[in-house]
Order: sequence, then C-alpha cells, then structure tokens
Amino acid sequence: MDNTFVINSDFSKYEQLFLQENAKLNLISKNDEAQLKEKHIYDSLSIKLFEQKYEIKKGISLLDIGCGGGFPCVPIAIEYPDITVYGIDSIRKKINAVNNIKEGLNLENLNLICDRAENLKGNKFDIITSRAVAELSVIAEYALPLLKQGGYFIAYKSKRALTELDNAQNILKKYNAKVKDIIEYTLPLDEVYQRNLIVIGF
Repeated sequence: MDNTFVINSDFSKYEQLFLQENAKLNLISKNDEAQLKEKHIYDSLSIKLFEQKYEIKKGISLLDIGCGGGFPCVPIAIEYPDITVYGIDSIRKKINAVNNIKEGLNLENLNLICDRAENLKGNKFDIITSRAVAELSVIAEYALPLLKQGGYFIAYKSKRALTELDNAQNILKKYNAKVKDIIEYTLPLDEVYQRNLIVIGF
C-alpha cells in the first residue's frame, strides 16, 4: 500500500493558533515549531492511511487518550468534521490550551476532557487513538476497556513499534485483542522518521 495521503483541510489558521498557545505553554519544543506541519499535523493525520483500508464512518466517536497539545485529536477533528472527537488529558493547562484553539477554530465536533482515561467507566468508543503517551503495554490497558466491539485502537508509534508490541502481548491476551494491522510510513522531512500505526481490535 502507498504510504502517502492527501490532506483536504486548510491548517493555516490552526497553525497560527497553535503557535500562540505554544508561546505560552511550550506544548512542543521551539525546535519543532518550524516543522509543526510535517512532524505533528501530518503525523496526526496518518490515520488517513488507516482509512485507506478501514472505513471511518460519519457519526462515529473517536477518543484520543493523552491528547497533550492536541495531537492527533485537533487535526483529526478538523479533517473529519462528521465524526465526534474526544480528547482526554489529565493536565489542565494543556486542556485549556487546546480548548482555546478549539474555540478559535469553532470546532464543534471536538470535546475536551480533563481527567484520566481509567475514569471514563461505562463509555465506549468506535476508534481510540494515542500518540507519544506511553509504552503500548501501558496505553493498551487504558484503551481496550473503552473500545467498542468491532472498533479499533490505533497506537501511533516510532520504529520501536515491534518491540513495544512484543512487550504488550499479555495485555492483548487479557482483553482478547488482536493486532489487525501495522501501517508503516515516514514523515515528509529530510531526515528519515519512520512511524507506525499499530491497529488493534477484538
């Protein structure tokens, strides 16, 4: 499969709002600001590679665990206005910053929660994402109880993906979950940044 994709939305206003918040809170490093689109927005939207194989239906719910500065939940909410996106993070300052961006963009399909994922008992989601939060064995323990039957947990991982996957086998067995796919791609940078989407389901 071709590991490239087309971005349909205009992210210029989002980039401007993000940089305003980053100046106050340092959501990403100053070095990364120059590569905001390539390193963070493009990476967030690699879910479009998942969409090339699996349908992302209108009206579904997506939870982003440990959304931090809004990756991938904000780019996904912009690119997919017909799905309901939830971003959860336990750090209030980060949630407030992402909320400021949400309001600046009038993103009505984005909902932000300041809490820990393990406190979302009784809620189930069609898709769960997580990027740069924790080892797969840790984040899977939070994500899988919140995943609907037939849904997908998409873990954004580096070139260490297979090692993390080996270490997460006991957690996958605990929830009777299976790896459905590993989608490899690289970021559009001069240096080679190998990335992986680990797609897990029941």
